[in-house]
Amino acid sequence: MSAFDRIGQRLLFSFDPETAHGLSIKALRCGLPVASAPPRDARLKVSVCGLDFPNPLGMAAGYDKNAEVPDALLGLSFGFAEVGTITPLPQPGNPKPRIFRLTADEAVINRLGFNNEGHGAAERRLAARKGRPGIVGVNIGANKDSADRVRDYERGVTRFAPYASYLTVNISSPNTPGLRNMQAREQLGELLSRVMAARAAVSAQPPVFLKIAPDLIEAELEDIAAEVIDNKVDGVIVSNTTLARAGLRSAGLAGEAGGLSGKPLFERSTIALAKMRKLLGANIAIIGVGGVDSAETALEKIRAGADLVQLYTGMIYGGPALPGRIVAGMARFVDRERLQSIRELRDTANERWAAKPLN
Repeated sequence: MSAFDRIGQRLLFSFDPETAHGLSIKALRCGLPVASAPPRDARLKVSVCGLDFPNPLGMAAGYDKNAEVPDALLGLSFGFAEVGTITPLPQPGNPKPRIFRLTADEAVINRLGFNNEGHGAAERRLAARKGRPGIVGVNIGANKDSADRVRDYERGVTRFAPYASYLTVNISSPNTPGLRNMQAREQLGELLSRVMAARAAVSAQPPVFLKIAPDLIEAELEDIAAEVIDNKVDGVIVSNTTLARAGLRSAGLAGEAGGLSGKPLFERSTIALAKMRKLLGANIAIIGVGGVDSAETALEKIRAGADLVQLYTGMIYGGPALPGRIVAGMARFVDRERLQSIRELRDTANERWAAKPLN
């Protein structure tokens, strides 16, 4: 981490996490921090679902909830940015405090609960950037008090298909009561059937990804994979935050309710990713998320079976220059290994990761 990043981190860490997050969004809106030009290396380009990504590193959903700064994020060297989660109606989320830094673990616990300004506000911002370069995904969710959550996802598809490079169906947050139940096979089958029908009914038809939790057993992964294949979903994002707390050093905060993200999630999420790759086969796209904080962890996700990777919590601890460092590290790796494309790395450690138990 550079001296500039360390100073910025100390400043932001002097505020509570949610205030710091808001300040970082405001800074990006104002053109800060000023990042060097994103590294460009043809060997890092990845084509997935008809989209040409300049590099495989993306910003995960949860940071830019209201589609305020996707272009500023792309300027930090990300190959793509995912905004949201966005629900049809605005909602405040859960009571504060609801974000906790576990500094000793380089982790975060959040129980935000899909706090966002709703479809209308995000649509206005995305419509205003239409035609600009860069891959921007839109992560859609359901309102907490919705009478028909599947209908909320259908509405998200219809609303954002004209503006999204891809859509993510998020049913894996632990902070909306009952949401993860939609991963059960019967409910998931109905959800995916209706979502894909909604996409087929609009003129713009971006790829659809399903975002799943890491807290699943193998039989549940098998059911999810079967429904993804049956409904011709384009890809899966593995994974959201975890409810597990094993091995944390931040004992005083480990008991806080919510989803855990950051370094402790790497192992669990990578095992789930590798197992999902074996279940889905070679042709369905997977985005690997969870504990990515370096070129090494990003590359290991690809070895385990990911086409693309995302981070969020890693940047809280690594600073805004982290994406550039990771992309530069990837470029050095492909150069050192004399690869023609980073794609050659995919699945090279899949068997090793998939053989590990989910615990």
